[in-house]
Amino acid sequence: MSSSSMRSFEYLESLPGTVFNRLYKQPSTALAIFRRMLPQLAKSFVMAMLYMSRPLPVADLDTWVRPGSRREQDTAIDLLERLQILKRTAEPNKPRAYVLTNPFAASLRQALTGGGNHNSFGVPSRTLAEDQVTTAQLDDFARRQWEGVLGYMVGSTGIGLNDEGANLSLSVKHLLKYGRLVEVRGKSVDITQDGFAFVLQEVNAQVWTILILYLENAEELGMDRVDVLSFLFMLGSLELGQGYSKANLTETQLQMLLDLGDFGIIYQSSPNSDSYYPTRLATTLTSDAGALRSATAGFETALRSSNDDKGFVVVETNYRIYAYTSSPLQIAILSLFTRLSTRYPNMVSGKMTRESVRRAINMGITGDQIIDFLYTHAHPQMRKNANFLPPTVVDQIRLWQIEGERMKSTVGFLFKDFLSAAEYEGPCQYASDIGVLKWKHDAKRMFFVTRHEHVAAYLKSQKEKRREGG
Repeated sequence: MSSSSMRSFEYLESLPGTVFNRLYKQPSTALAIFRRMLPQLAKSFVMAMLYMSRPLPVADLDTWVRPGSRREQDTAIDLLERLQILKRTAEPNKPRAYVLTNPFAASLRQALTGGGNHNSFGVPSRTLAEDQVTTAQLDDFARRQWEGVLGYMVGSTGIGLNDEGANLSLSVKHLLKYGRLVEVRGKSVDITQDGFAFVLQEVNAQVWTILILYLENAEELGMDRVDVLSFLFMLGSLELGQGYSKANLTETQLQMLLDLGDFGIIYQSSPNSDSYYPTRLATTLTSDAGALRSATAGFETALRSSNDDKGFVVVETNYRIYAYTSSPLQIAILSLFTRLSTRYPNMVSGKMTRESVRRAINMGITGDQIIDFLYTHAHPQMRKNANFLPPTVVDQIRLWQIEGERMKSTVGFLFKDFLSAAEYEGPCQYASDIGVLKWKHDAKRMFFVTRHEHVAAYLKSQKEKRREGG
């Protein structure tokens, strides 16, 4: 699951059942969650059961999966149950079985086969040819607004980032502060550790991060979060370059058009127009990450994919940096941890020093984040070598960081008091497989994880299996 999918999944997982019931009444929502948030095995289970008239016995489902893939099966089933797509049935004198929930199943069938007057995939507007907005215009608007957001975050470097006239509203600035992506001290705006991690993400993950913050803030704004979620999932199914009518939108969704326009996700010629246009940032919301990188190839953003032909940074063993770019945003990001000395029309140069790196660390940026940025944006000529980042530079960045820290804390959950080694080893290995294990002590049968929901669900499923076997 991609990082953007994981962030949206974690938010959905926290919602009560009544919200899921309302959400799944929209075919566009059911289709978006099916396309974006389910791994391939879970999708296979859903499609196989979608037109079944009876519950599927657990024993029959087990025959669909190879014996060596039981862990992947348990993970897929657990995910479907937590998203309230699948539920277990237990009728007297009948084997335990699974069935898809309604209205999810009904909405997904309707999304796949068409029909109905639900309008959950938007209502195209009738726009005169002379009023039609081109794809190039939408891309330019989205790029300008999104770079304005990133530029505001890294604007504390003192490099001008508003050449293209992106205007950020107070609500956008409040949202970035609310999400702790920036810290505002008087008139000074400083990027935080979370903010720099946000800047390093690919664009689709950035958009979802902002949208989750918007969702978490929606109730304070008097918005219905089901309306908000439904509209966001609908945007991912719309067609780029097509205008859509505002006539069937709720009051919450009409307000969202204004807010999302600040981020370049929606374009309106004026707030009073009868139609709106989704930009590429919107139409790729429910696409795979690879499709997004291809779709946004025309964006001149600072943060592109890590393809070899996209790199622009050269790092030398003497800590000097040469960046072949003219983007103010890219230069501003570099200046967060580099002392820039020379600027040409298509290149800047400078040097990483103890003071410049420590300044970035004091802002909350980690040494690993700096290394990751240099690695991701390394020039193609550097990538011709096996270890294209000089090891002396990488080691020194980490040494500069640990000068000021001797201990690192991690928020998480401790599992202990297992009765036997067999009872301990299963969930510990499962936690390691799904990437949440941070520490373990085999002798004391204890382990520490960053998220407990997956492990708790695994323990519950193992307990039920033992009960049935006994």
